[in-house]
Amino acid sequence: MPHYRISEAARLLGVSDDTMRRHIDAGLIEATKDRANRYVVEGEDLARFAGEQGAAVHDPTSVLRSARNRMVGLVTSITTDKVMAQVDLQCGRERVVSLMSTEAVNELGLVVGSLAVAVIKSTTVVVETPNA
Repeated sequence: MPHYRISEAARLLGVSDDTMRRHIDAGLIEATKDRANRYVVEGEDLARFAGEQGAAVHDPTSVLRSARNRMVGLVTSITTDKVMAQVDLQCGRERVVSLMSTEAVNELGLVVGSLAVAVIKSTTVVVETPNA
């Protein structure tokens, strides 16, 4: 079973080492010592904790969709030309980039600072693992 040192676990959660230690001290996640006497977090425990922390922001739309991957965020950048646009959203810690028509940007009234929901529906999701 994989395990992660405190600094690795913190980086994966997007928090500081100190915050990770506070989570451990508060009993929110368990850490044990490895053979080198360093604290480590079991991968399964880290995955559970990450899932618990990853609660989605309330979706402000009232539309029902089959897509399950919906991320609420703020528009942070819009780059347009006559036909196409690139819209960047910051959804929590994640950046989502959408390419759409300039006409769609205008119809949606998107401006930097707008609240928006990225709806992701894909038949292909590539999963990679690091080289061991």
